[in-house]
Amino acid sequence: MAVVDKSDKMTAREAKRLQTRERLLGAATAEFKRTGMAQADVGAIVAAAGVAHGTFFFHFPTKEHVLLELEQREEDRMAKQFGRYLAKGHDLKSALTEAVRLVLGLERRLGELLFKDFLALHFSQTRPAAEDGSDHSLVLLLGKRIEQAQAEGEVDPEVRPINSAVFFLLGLYALAITTNDPMRHELLEDLVKRTLHSVAVIA
Repeated sequence: MAVVDKSDKMTAREAKRLQTRERLLGAATAEFKRTGMAQADVGAIVAAAGVAHGTFFFHFPTKEHVLLELEQREEDRMAKQFGRYLAKGHDLKSALTEAVRLVLGLERRLGELLFKDFLALHFSQTRPAAEDGSDHSLVLLLGKRIEQAQAEGEVDPEVRPINSAVFFLLGLYALAITTNDPMRHELLEDLVKRTLHSVAVIA
């Protein structure tokens, strides 16, 4: 009689669970792009994923949990790109401008409806807590770049780099949600200028 290794059996089960989660995430993302999160039909999502209705809520207790998963993945992707950009030694103004470019690039990737839902999650009072309790990688990278500029004497010693990174990114998200070009472009350019002015060493 063949002996089944229990660890192999658990590994196969885990692999199947992850595959199901990926199918649900893909189906939910497509539905969110089409209708926006609030109007998304869980029935349509589970039908597209080929799973039972309750399976959705096993993996994602609420629709906002889908957005949280997507947010973590997209922020990790942007952070990798941003990290490579910073490694080339660009100045702080260029770094802020690149952060704007990366965030706005999400609109092309996600579509207008999902893009706005994605950014609005940062301001939601019902935002789910991240399972791993991790911080936002893009915020941390920008905070480190501001800290570097501070060490080089370009940023006021009293500035708290991580706070400035949070202020900048939340302002960016809010403007990206509430404005359109050409006003958006002008406002975001001004956001970069005002941020640089706010952290600059006072003569």
